[in-house]
Amino acid sequence: MNTTPRRRPLPGSEETDPLGLAGLLPPPPVPGLDPDRELLLKEALLREAAADAPRGSLAARASRLRPPRRLVVRVMAPAVACALAVGGVVAANLADTPGSGAPAAPGRDGADRTPEATRLLARIALAAAAAPQPTVRADQFVYVESKVAYAAQGAAGGSVTMAPVHTRQVWLSADGSRPGLLREEGRPDTPLGTDEAPVYALDGPGATPRPTTLRKSPSIGDPTHRYVASLPTDPDALLKLIRDETRGGSRDRDRDRDRDSDLDQRAFAAIGDLLAETWAPPKVSAALYEAAAKIPGVTVVRSAADAAGRAGIAVARTAHGQQTQWVFDRSTYAFLGERTVLTEAGDAGPAGTVVGASSVLAKAAVDRAGEIPGGHR
Repeated sequence: MNTTPRRRPLPGSEETDPLGLAGLLPPPPVPGLDPDRELLLKEALLREAAADAPRGSLAARASRLRPPRRLVVRVMAPAVACALAVGGVVAANLADTPGSGAPAAPGRDGADRTPEATRLLARIALAAAAAPQPTVRADQFVYVESKVAYAAQGAAGGSVTMAPVHTRQVWLSADGSRPGLLREEGRPDTPLGTDEAPVYALDGPGATPRPTTLRKSPSIGDPTHRYVASLPTDPDALLKLIRDETRGGSRDRDRDRDRDSDLDQRAFAAIGDLLAETWAPPKVSAALYEAAAKIPGVTVVRSAADAAGRAGIAVARTAHGQQTQWVFDRSTYAFLGERTVLTEAGDAGPAGTVVGASSVLAKAAVDRAGEIPGGHR
């Protein structure tokens, strides 16, 4: 079984970032996409505008008068496997970067999703549903290449130190029957999910591998490609499954009620992990985004960048003094990577300090652990 949970940097109190999305509508043109795809996105925006418009308004009447159309969507997803542009070290303080989308000062504990986040995630889900179906045989491995950087804090505390951005490569057995492999710059190769001793698991990118035992079956926290492909495509059912599997600890009802915000953050983090290091079928990917839209406290950051320096727009959630941001391309809505930012000043650093970043560069199916797409090892 493959065990590659990703790291969650530092703890505190949960607040919501109430940033808006005023500049998002209408979306910019999508260069390079075929006309059916662009028309599909435009029609989705018109439906949203009609839903928000007062009854009897021009927008509402136009929506009712437009005859239904059947479109055959033939869209190639934006190439996640872009050229391996090596990003510089992620800026340590967002306040030094104009327009960087640094989180605002903490406000009340938000329990609602912002309308902007719901609309943005609906568009992202629409784009994900139109992506090509991954072709991965049961005897193959899913290869994911990314750039990552995570902050570390000494045992005595104090400000965190941001590590340089480096390459992370992981090979995950599609059906969990064969050992996988983790390879990071400056570290020895680590076998994953092997029957040979010792067996290691990861608490996150950049973390020290620790000895563990194999899980008997895949799960949200320890998925295989086959498991991910079997996930529910109904967002409510999928979110319930994710919540159930990430709940952990006591089943005491009162204690669980007090930890609702923690459960929401666990679900948000679990979805982010699935987006970053699995290769889900289009319908499952779309359902993951639709499930995320149902999590309280999800907001939008207008400007954010991944570990490779690619700028985009982010869906975010704040918890324990940190904001986790999923960064997307503004035009194609492709998932670019993640960023984690401090929202509260403390020993680790001032608010706005980046404590983690990743950038997904390639996903592919290969025949052997250690094989690079294109036939190289």
